[in-house]
Amino acid sequence: MPKSLSWDTRGNWAATGDWGVSDSDGHNLYLGHWQARLDRLRIAHHVPGATLAVLVDGNVHELASGVLHRGTGVDATPDSVFQLGSLAKIYTATLIMQLVDSGALDLDAPVRDVLPDFVVADEEATRTITTRQLLSHTSGLTCDFTYDSGRGDDCLARYVEAARDVGLDCPPGTAVSYSSLGYNVLGRVIEVLTGQTWDEALRGRLLVPLGLTGTMTLPEEALAHRTAMGHLGELGEEPTPAPAWDLMPRSAGPYGRVLATAGDVARLVRMHLANGTTPDGVRVLSPQSVAAMQRREVDVPDKWTVSADGWGLGWTLYDWSGIPGFGHDGASIGQYGFLRVAPSAGVALVLLTNGGDARQLYADLFDELLHELAEVRMPAPFGPPAQPPAVDLAPLCGTYKREGVEITVTQQDGTAHLVYAFVDGMKDFSPPLEMDLVPVSPTVFAGPGSGAYSADWMPVVFSTLADGTACVYIGMRAAPKIA
Repeated sequence: MPKSLSWDTRGNWAATGDWGVSDSDGHNLYLGHWQARLDRLRIAHHVPGATLAVLVDGNVHELASGVLHRGTGVDATPDSVFQLGSLAKIYTATLIMQLVDSGALDLDAPVRDVLPDFVVADEEATRTITTRQLLSHTSGLTCDFTYDSGRGDDCLARYVEAARDVGLDCPPGTAVSYSSLGYNVLGRVIEVLTGQTWDEALRGRLLVPLGLTGTMTLPEEALAHRTAMGHLGELGEEPTPAPAWDLMPRSAGPYGRVLATAGDVARLVRMHLANGTTPDGVRVLSPQSVAAMQRREVDVPDKWTVSADGWGLGWTLYDWSGIPGFGHDGASIGQYGFLRVAPSAGVALVLLTNGGDARQLYADLFDELLHELAEVRMPAPFGPPAQPPAVDLAPLCGTYKREGVEITVTQQDGTAHLVYAFVDGMKDFSPPLEMDLVPVSPTVFAGPGSGAYSADWMPVVFSTLADGTACVYIGMRAAPKIA
């Protein structure tokens, strides 16, 4: 029996001491142990603050460690709010599937059936891109189109209009290529079909039915909560508060601008694990849509950047030595979030952090928790073998290009050398990046990591599009070979 018990206002355990809990099926959660483990790993990896939610057998257990802001010293608590970054895409995907359930939307119809004014730089793509392709990142739309269309309720309409001249990474349906722009188009679809802003639709159709009072989209809403500040700095050192709390405009909402507690993210997942119903029996999503979101739509050549083996309709899909899982990652300025779900065990883990080597904290903590609760072992960290294989570099050398980025691969003294340059509309974003690559296999190479979200080594993966065109993946974005 636990030494002391504390319940939060929603009937979930909240850690308040050195105690443990065994659930009805005998899972030994030992929350006191996991609190100590979270504390130790957070300190070891220089993460200022973190919150952890564990969903097991329908119960959400919440822990917190560290501080929300190293300048103010405000403690992180289970009800603290963090920026979710791309975890927001799961909320948008769920709203889209609600519209499919209602009959208002056909996943395989052209987006133009709903958005007659939808235009991208390629005429055929404009006519053929479907909602299914947007959800599964197979539309070819690029990721890195950032546009501040203001704070008005028309911000998404203006964003989609501004994107009409943005080029594609690759032709629709030929490859998975991660796309935030695609999720903003989905956000606009939601607005047109509901007659609400995306923020209003999210609140009324998802947050309220699920009782997610610790979830919001606008900064002024976050002021009523304990809110995390992002931190930046070199790995292995104590980070300092970021120069800004938030760099995302309101129009980033559907792809990256949801704020929430870790527990609220777990409660969203609980609905998905319960075939679309809330704990009190209210149906939010059909079982068919829940299953469709978790069904593999496309394989992912780059299996390391976000640990993806495939993609569903919104969810990142994992294969843990034959045990299927799903989830998503997210990042904003100095904040990093990780969600992993083992559906066969009814287990979900949510970790929200505000800086430091967050990815290593996630890797260490989730490997232990998933093994304890779901008998899952996560893959080993990505990196080259001690003795890299010999690889014929000649077929890989050349120039690759996606929207805003040109990648040049050459052979220098038998070593693959990569130059990653920003071009066209992104030419002033950053100076070119250069690195030598170490072979992992004939088509997979490792380059030096670039921060808390890419660990020690960054995967560079050579593959082909469905039409046979060679391409290279960096950061889950596909760049076709042009020369």
